[in-house]
Amino acid sequence: MRRLLTPGWLAGHALMVLAVVTCLALGWWQAGRAAEGNTLSWAYTFEWPLFAVFSILIWFREVRLTLRKGRADEPSPGVEPVDDRPRPVITRHVRSTTAEVDEEADPQLAAYNHYLAWLSEHPEARPGDYPAKEYR
Repeated sequence: MRRLLTPGWLAGHALMVLAVVTCLALGWWQAGRAAEGNTLSWAYTFEWPLFAVFSILIWFREVRLTLRKGRADEPSPGVEPVDDRPRPVITRHVRSTTAEVDEEADPQLAAYNHYLAWLSEHPEARPGDYPAKEYR
């Protein structure tokens, strides 16, 4: 909760309150103009309060994300951290299809197929781990 009391967050809270008050004041002003006969102002009478509600919803979303970020730094029970962060285990199921490729006719396609075959054989590897430099 202390994270929400930093100077940046206090400025954000003040900006949100200012935005809501401004939107409601503009809505009230448009309601007065609409009552005087300006029919276009009826749309703005309802639009400005919607902007105020939108500002409040965005502010709540940012507060929730900030508070969740603090909880995400703590490791979950039963999840072993990798690189100091817990990561889910992802498994890939790759269906292999083989096609006849004339390596002499299209060496670039053959190199790419070799690269894809290597990735399929090493599902835990990342593309940067590919050992054959001449195929890149």
